[in-house]
This record gives sequence, C-alpha cells and structure tokens, in this order.
Amino acid sequence: MKEHLVFAMLTLLLTACNSKPEPTENNQLESESSYYLEEHRPQFHFSPEEMWMNDPNGMVYHEGEFHLFYQHYPDSNVWGPMHWGHAISSDLVHWEHLPIALYPDSLGYIFSGSAVIDHANTSGFGTQNSPPMIAIFTHHEPEGAADQNAVDFQYQSIAYSTDRGRTWTKYEENPVVANPGIRDFRDPKVIWDEGSEQWVMIFAAYDHVKIYGSADLKNWEHLSDFGKRWGTHGGVWECPDLFPMTVEGSNEERWVLLLSINPGGPYGGSATQYFIGDFDGKKFQLDKTFSDDVRNENAVWLEYGKDNYAGVTWSDVPETDGRRIFMGWMSNWQYAQIVPTYVWRSAMTIPRELVLKETEVGLRVASIPVAELSSLRTESFDLQPGEVQGTIDVLAGLSQKEGLYEIEIEFENTSAEDIVLILSNNRGDEVKFGYETEGNYFFVDRSNSGKVDFSPDFPGTHTAPRILSSDRLSLHCFIDVSSIEVFGDDGLSILTEIFFPNEVLTDLSLQSTGEGLKIASGQVHALKQIWR
Repeated sequence: MKEHLVFAMLTLLLTACNSKPEPTENNQLESESSYYLEEHRPQFHFSPEEMWMNDPNGMVYHEGEFHLFYQHYPDSNVWGPMHWGHAISSDLVHWEHLPIALYPDSLGYIFSGSAVIDHANTSGFGTQNSPPMIAIFTHHEPEGAADQNAVDFQYQSIAYSTDRGRTWTKYEENPVVANPGIRDFRDPKVIWDEGSEQWVMIFAAYDHVKIYGSADLKNWEHLSDFGKRWGTHGGVWECPDLFPMTVEGSNEERWVLLLSINPGGPYGGSATQYFIGDFDGKKFQLDKTFSDDVRNENAVWLEYGKDNYAGVTWSDVPETDGRRIFMGWMSNWQYAQIVPTYVWRSAMTIPRELVLKETEVGLRVASIPVAELSSLRTESFDLQPGEVQGTIDVLAGLSQKEGLYEIEIEFENTSAEDIVLILSNNRGDEVKFGYETEGNYFFVDRSNSGKVDFSPDFPGTHTAPRILSSDRLSLHCFIDVSSIEVFGDDGLSILTEIFFPNEVLTDLSLQSTGEGLKIASGQVHALKQIWR
C-alpha cells in the first residue's frame, strides 16, 4: 500500500536478502502433513500461504461468500510491488485461497482499496440480473515515487468482475480520480449512501481525508475534506472507512470514520483512531459531544495494542445479518518486515463486530469477536466461581493443551488487587496480561515472550485504559500460537499483540497476591486449527 522505504533502498533489500525460499525436498506426503505448521504459523487466524502480506483490501460479501483481498507481494517475504491476494470464506473462520486477483500494470502497483457490489449496475459493467463486483484501488507508480520531489504518482482506479470475483478486468479509462497534487493520496473506501442516492468515496490525503461522490463509479466529483484540525497527526493518514451505525439500544444513527495512522500510534508505529459524527451526503461533521476528545492532537483509539492496523469493514453484508464486521492487519510497520517468520509474513486479526455504545465518557466503538468463532471450540469447561487464592491453573479442566485457547472470565471486587494471567512454556517464555488496579488499565507484557531482539520497538508492556467504573470486570481473550487478543469490558478496551516464543505457550495461570478478588463466572475453551 505504501512506500515506507525509499524505493531504491527497498529494491536493494528485496534483491539482496529476501528472495523467495527454495522449495524443500520433502515428498508430497510430508509436504501435505506440514501444511500451515511452520514455526509461529497462526492456526486460526488468516495468513497467506507464502510470502508477504499487509493491509486487508476489498472486503465484500457476495452470494454467500466473504471476500478478503489483501496487499500481497508473491515473490518475497518483505514489502515489494503490491498485488491483491484473494481468499473467500462462508463463515469468517475457515478460508479458501484463490489466485491473485489484481497484478501491477503500466499504471503502477495495486495499493489498498475496497470493493462493492453494484446492485443497480450503475457502472454498466454487468447487468441488472448479474450485478458486477467493483474493486476500487490506488494505482502507485513506482518511478514517480522514487523521485522525492514528485507528488502525482498515486491515483484511484477501478476494476470489475462478473464471475463472483474470480477474474478481473481493469477499466480502460483508469484512473477515475486523478492526483490533485498530493504525495500521499490513496486507499479509497466506497459505499452506497442511501440518503444522497450516490456512491461515496473516502480516501486519505496525507493529513486529512477527501470525500468524493459519483452516480456510476466512473465519474467522480469532490464533495468535501475532513481532518486537518481533528485527531492526531503524528504520521501519514491511511485506510479510512466511513459508515453509519445505530447506537446500541436506541434508534439513533451516527456515522463512524475509521482512520489509520503510521507512525503516531499510542505506543509507536501503526494504529487506528476513529471519529463519530454525522454525514449529510457531502460533509462529515463531528458529533459535538465527541469533538473535545479529538481536539489538539488527541485521538480516540480503536484499540491500544501494537498489532492491529489498516483495518476496515466488510461491504454488502446482508441486512438480515445487520453487523458491521471488521478485520485488521496483525502487525506494526516498526518491525513487520523483520519478524522471525520466513515462508510467510503477517496475519490478520480475528474478525470483529463493531458496536456503537453510549458509555460514561460518551459514544464509543466496541469490538466484539464474531459469534462464528465459537465453531472452533473443541473442549470447554466452567471455571469455579469464588475468591482467587494463590495461583490457579486456568487450563486445569482441559485435556487438549496445544496453545489455542479462548478465555472468558468475569471478575468482581476488582479494586482488591491486580489481575495477572501468565501464558508460558517450559523454556521460560511468557506473556503476561490482565488488569492493573492502581493505573486502572488492561495490559499485555511481551517483554519475555521468546524472540524479542529483532527490533527494539518490539518488547515491552502496553496498556489500554479502562472506560467503565463498575466493580465487575470482563476479559475475553483469544490466544493463538503467536498472538493474543484481549477484549476488556465487552470490547471497549482492547489489546492485540503478536509474539514469537521458542516453543508454543501452552500453560496459563492466574495469580493472586492478596485477598478479595473473585471470579464471578468463567469459561475456558480449547480451539482447533482452521487449516485441517
């Protein structure tokens, strides 16, 4: 999606030390038996079969299939000439890899973007009975990008498919939105706006977003800008997403604008902030009660973990479903290209339902793991309610301990002491997570999680402030062999962190150093792999 390194330096890096791994000499049976079992390979998160991946792109639902396109370089395990990789799922859990959808061409690399179903065939690329799938993306011309004085090497283009996304034709009159003279001009997200009866495109323009409108997806008119005075600007703005949501438990509608930034995250590197307001078909206007929260370089973060970036939501999810479903790239540009994986690099977060809630501090977006993930449970047991004394083996009731877990616990009397859970192995590697009473925050500490010396930006403790003041506290956690996603207080405080232990972290304990903390309820689930 982006040129985070000078083009000449990147080319040197690609050719010098990151060539495509040679095929092994294993026979066919051995190859099949080891499929998706490389060291650190996620077992229930989406990852590419091989080579480099970053931002999720073109996420759209059509005829029973959730499409996931993604930034992909098939010839190396670091960033390079961007393609759109492609996978589909019927349940958001199990994925089928499809051939690469979009390749670089004479106009440039294929950077991030979105996809929609043109149900009324406004584009004329399909028919009323067979509406086309339209991909909207940034063309990035690499020679222009290599010139530090150039600004017009990124522009927005489209392609279409009439066979459920299996094959694609690029529009012969691309680009559909020319560059107005902005160096960072990319990542279009398109929606159909019922209120104004038009297509609306929002994309990033360095330190703000631009909003365009169109009747046919081919001819676009600039409508408005947003953001120069709002939110944080510690890096380049990227990957916006604009959509309406209903406030939970009411009929009130608000619009949410997701906006990724790199660098400038709460703990350095990449992160995603958001804004809440209203959209009248032309302009996005901040909600008055939300504006003070994003004034003077302040941000409201979607989450505080180091490893959730460039996430956007699925288009065209049926009204009968009604959810706003999100997925992000599970890494950080500070170290994404040097993490200790080689056959492939990077994974996506688990899919999450976004929910707009009224809280003690105003409107906030919560992230809830999608219900379909419960299909991964192979073994479950209830934690015994009562006071926490000493150290508890959280996994004592499981016979299957392979490092793939879902943990749901509700605590009471949380002012009594800290909540510390320790995920560990016999090699001394550990990831600590939980809740710190004095600071009133959730935390993940991966300082001693195994391989941490590949980047000084990787080890450390990261925290997410708690919003709720209730004496009851909930933790919902998903643990894979190389990641943890902590959803505190029903998804209002979140931390996503990757890690690379010397062997799988299979043990999990809960520690108590005082008196009074109680488990109100809890369930522990062993999870299965999605690639078997």
